[in-house]
Amino acid sequence: MNKKHKGIFFIIISAFCFALMNVFVRGAGDLPFIQKSFFRNFVAAIFATVILIKDRMWFSGIKGNMKYLILRSVFGAIGMLCNFYAIDRLLLADASMLNKMSPFFAIIFSYFILKEKVKPVQAAAVGAAFIGSLFIIKPTFVNMDLFPSIIGLMGGLGAGAAYTMVRLLGEKGEKGPFIVFFFSAFTCVITLPYLILQYHPMSAWQLASLLLAGTAAAGGQFSITAAYFYAPAREISVYDYSQIVFSAVMGWMFFGQLPDKYSCVGYVVIVGAAVLMFLYNNRKEKVAG
Repeated sequence: MNKKHKGIFFIIISAFCFALMNVFVRGAGDLPFIQKSFFRNFVAAIFATVILIKDRMWFSGIKGNMKYLILRSVFGAIGMLCNFYAIDRLLLADASMLNKMSPFFAIIFSYFILKEKVKPVQAAAVGAAFIGSLFIIKPTFVNMDLFPSIIGLMGGLGAGAAYTMVRLLGEKGEKGPFIVFFFSAFTCVITLPYLILQYHPMSAWQLASLLLAGTAAAGGQFSITAAYFYAPAREISVYDYSQIVFSAVMGWMFFGQLPDKYSCVGYVVIVGAAVLMFLYNNRKEKVAG
């Protein structure tokens, strides 16, 4: 395989791992979503620590980076907690799709934080993605899933803000493994008091499910890192939406879930907007080249 094909392979593996993480989170049963988040991040922190020790890659010490690390972790923690809340209450495919709104929110945050100009095509893609999300949320007073759907969308917003901070930290010279470690450790610290005060006893299966969720998440993180090592985001990012397919199939296989017609329309609109941005970025790069 050439580098682009390797990048596509790894980003699809990453999408599969994150979909599998959602299955294990849902499969852990009626545990509090904060408790689930702690164990997921605890495993990820261990993996990140091993890499940091192996590569001797600690905090850069660059002035000003700490505040952005904290902001990345705060936004990331909000995004993850909202996503886990939604996973427990929505179809896996719906929760995954709402979380995949993060690239569109990242465009908005990049405009305000990084002062990057938003092109008309990008603005149209953001608008289309928002319309698509409404088909999934189905905002009516009789929709019992309205609140968890809005929380799921807020998870995408938090993730979008977190990705903007990651980009800013990358520009300022902070290394990826330390950013992952800091976020995982931060989330463990802020969820630990709840775990101590409101700990819910777990069966062996529930504990195993959460540890497997953390392992799957680590696999997803390493795979997506490898994907972007082999190929630029503009060439492969659209394949990350294969997670929706994996989530829909796994949701049907393990939980008997089937998305309704409105959610399917929302998937098509949001993925279509992502493809539009993908093609636009490719064309812009070719013109610049």
